[in-house]
Amino acid sequence: MSSGVTLTDTSPAPATVSAPAEQTWTPRLWGILAVLCGVLFLDALDVSMVGVALPSIGTELGLSTTSLQWIVNGYVLGYGGLLLLGGRTADLLGRRRVFLVALAVFAVASLVGGLVDSGPLLIATRFIKGLAAAFTAPTAMSILTTTFHEGPARNRALSVFSVFGASGYSSGLILGGLLTGFGWRWTFLTPVPLAVLALVAGWLLIPKDRSAAEGGHDIIGAVTLTSGMLLAVYTVVSAPDRGWLDPLTLGSVALAAALLIGFVVTENRVRHPLIRLGILRIGSIVRANLSIIALFGSYLSFQFMMTLYLQDVLHWSPLKMAMALLPAGLLVAFGSPFVGRLIDRYGTPRLIISSMASLSLGYVWFIATAGSTPNYAFTILPTMLLLGGGFAFGFSSIMAQATHGIDDSEQGLASGLVQTSGQVGAALVLALVTALVAGVGTAGDGGGFTEFHPGVNLVTGVAVVGLALNLIPLFSRRTPKHARVPA
Repeated sequence: MSSGVTLTDTSPAPATVSAPAEQTWTPRLWGILAVLCGVLFLDALDVSMVGVALPSIGTELGLSTTSLQWIVNGYVLGYGGLLLLGGRTADLLGRRRVFLVALAVFAVASLVGGLVDSGPLLIATRFIKGLAAAFTAPTAMSILTTTFHEGPARNRALSVFSVFGASGYSSGLILGGLLTGFGWRWTFLTPVPLAVLALVAGWLLIPKDRSAAEGGHDIIGAVTLTSGMLLAVYTVVSAPDRGWLDPLTLGSVALAAALLIGFVVTENRVRHPLIRLGILRIGSIVRANLSIIALFGSYLSFQFMMTLYLQDVLHWSPLKMAMALLPAGLLVAFGSPFVGRLIDRYGTPRLIISSMASLSLGYVWFIATAGSTPNYAFTILPTMLLLGGGFAFGFSSIMAQATHGIDDSEQGLASGLVQTSGQVGAALVLALVTALVAGVGTAGDGGGFTEFHPGVNLVTGVAVVGLALNLIPLFSRRTPKHARVPA
C-alpha cells in the first residue's frame, strides 16, 4: 500500500493535493480502454436482456416461477461469491491472463446457453457466466487503475467506463424487448460475437504483465472465503421462498458465518494472506464499500419493483416497460463523462454525498406522490431522473475512492472488494424487498401499487443510511472556526 495512508479520506481535494503530471492518451491507451469498456458493456447488456426474456424462457422450457428465478440468481450466485477471489487471482497470476481466460469462458457459456433445451442446463450456464464475470469485472477494473495514472487520467477513464456500463444496461433493455420477439435464444447468442471481438482485441492490445513473485499460497483462506461467500449469497437469494426462519436457512446462515470467521482467523495467521485485512482499516475505502451497497441495493431493487408493476400489474409490453425505465440509464450515460472533472475539482466525498442525496430525494418523492396508482409523468419519471443522476454521480466517485492510494499490487483486491460489496449488497437488499412484496400478485389488474410500498420504504431507508454514513465524517472533521467554503 502507498505510504502515508490514514483513516481519513485520501480522495483528491483542490486545496491540499498537487496536480499530477498529465498522462498522454495514445491510440493504444484508447484501445485498451475500449476493450475494458466493451466487456463492462457486455456484462450489463447480458443481465438486462435476459431479465426481459424470462417470461418467454419459462413458457418454452416449462419452468416454474421458482425455477425461473435461478436464471437470474444463478448468475448472482457465481458473480457475487467469487468476485474477491477473482480480483486477487488477477493480482497474483497476471491480469491479462486471467482477463482473457475468463472472457473466453464467458463466450462459450453464452453460446451453450443459447442452444440448450433443458432448464437445469440453462441455469448451469448462467452460474458459469457469473463465475467468469467474477474474474473479468475486477480484473478489468484493476487493468484500468494500473494503466491510467491516479488523478485526472484515471478519473476520466472511470467516467468513460461508467458510461458503457449504463449504456449496456439501457441497450439491453431495448434489445431484450426486440430480440425476444424473434426468440429468447437470441438474448443469449447475441453476446457471443461481441465477446469474441473483445477477446481478440484484448489479446492484441493489453500488455503482458508478470505473475506475483510470491504470495497466493493461502489455500485455506481461498476455500473458506469462496465457500462462505457462495453460501451467503445462496442463502440470501433462496431465503424469501424457503422462509427466513426455516431450519435450513438458519443452518446456512450459521455455516456461512462460521466459514467467514474461519477466513478472518486464517488471514491473520498465514504468511501470504489471500486478502490483507489491513485494507479495511482505511476509512475512505470502508465508506466506499458501504456506499456501493446503498447505491446498487436501492437502485436495482427499485427497478425490480417497477418492472413487476409495469409488466405484471399494468400489463405493459417488455419494450414499453424498457422505454419507461430508459431515462435513468440515459442520464447516467450522458452525465458520467463529466464526473471525472468534478472529482478532480471537488474530490470524491462531496460527489458521493450528492449521489446519496439524489437517490434519497428520488425515493422520498416517490413515496410522497405515488399514492395507490403512481402517475408516470408526475411520479415515476422524476424519480427515475433523480435516481439516474444519483447513479451518475455515485458510481465513478465510489470506484475512484475505493481504489485511491492503493498500491498497484493490490488494485485487483481493492476493485474486487468494492464490486463484491455492490453485488452481495444488492442481492441482500433485493431479497429483503422480494420478501416484503411477496403479496404483489394480489394487486390484481387495477393498477394498484399498494403492495410495493413496503419495498419502496426499505430502499429509501437504505439510501438515507448511505447518505448519513458519508455525512458523519464530513461534520466530524469540520470546526466552525476554520470551516472551508466549498469550491
